[in-house]
Amino acid sequence: MASYHIVQETFETLAPGWESLLSQSRNNTVFATPTWLRLWWDQLSDHHEMLLFGVQEERQLIAVAPLKRKNGQVSFIGSPNVCDYMDFIVKEGQDREAYEALADHLLALEWDTLCLNGIAADSPTMAYLPDLLKERGITATVRPEEVCPTIDLPSTWDEYLGLLSKKNRHELRRKMRRLYSAGDVRYHVAAECNGYSKDLEEFLSLLTNSRADKALFMTQEIKDFFQSVVPGMAEQGIARLSFLELDGKRVSSVICFDYNDSYYLYNSGYDTEYASLSVGLLLKVLCLKEAIEAGKKHFNFLRGSEVYKYRLGAVDEVIYTISATR
Repeated sequence: MASYHIVQETFETLAPGWESLLSQSRNNTVFATPTWLRLWWDQLSDHHEMLLFGVQEERQLIAVAPLKRKNGQVSFIGSPNVCDYMDFIVKEGQDREAYEALADHLLALEWDTLCLNGIAADSPTMAYLPDLLKERGITATVRPEEVCPTIDLPSTWDEYLGLLSKKNRHELRRKMRRLYSAGDVRYHVAAECNGYSKDLEEFLSLLTNSRADKALFMTQEIKDFFQSVVPGMAEQGIARLSFLELDGKRVSSVICFDYNDSYYLYNSGYDTEYASLSVGLLLKVLCLKEAIEAGKKHFNFLRGSEVYKYRLGAVDEVIYTISATR
């Protein structure tokens, strides 16, 4: 009979096995990588207690539980305002055993409330954890939290255009023609290291000036996080900071994450003086086109139900919160 035990870890001790485990897990998103969560912890942990655990079967890592605790609440490392998905990382094929061990460990921890945000609908956490907690006398509530509209990408740009409605396809082509007739248009990705500080400042300026809610979101704390996480993920070959220029002026910017078979559209901003040319939308379209040409399978717009996402062909993927009170 297999022997399972849970070991408290640090990012440094767990990272090598964690990276390998991700490739064997169904919960393999950019937000589940040790690099991402370490950067989040360094900037935004706000006096939480780290509860980072590895589940081992005879010394082989089969699950990672990236948890934190504060004021009697246990939750995932991360926060919904900057981490679009959060979850346990579990080796596929050993889900039942891993979740049994995780459920037992959750009960052994001290907490008043459990709040697990950002769980994808197809995550094995949804399939196993609520029932396992119930078997142990804890009633868990599962509720929809948000949507992450996503496009399953075809192999060519023309095929993608063919997936759009006639009206949306015509409108997209019209906006592209109008932009390219307005001047010299250039799309480019910023250098990954040299000059990133200046590029990030330009991105943050475009973001905060494009919408009032984005300006409120961009506190100094969040700004520091962006200035840490974008270069940090770029070192891993994941972050892409893109700009759209018109006659040499940067008029919109986007941060995408290129991870496995997906592009994740993380955040964006644009110069409102050029709103009539749809520079914010069209830079996203150029990123989408780039993802298709790179052979990616999915383009994930991440949290939010903005209308433009559906006009570009996205379909909702629901993410959930599992919560419980002792």
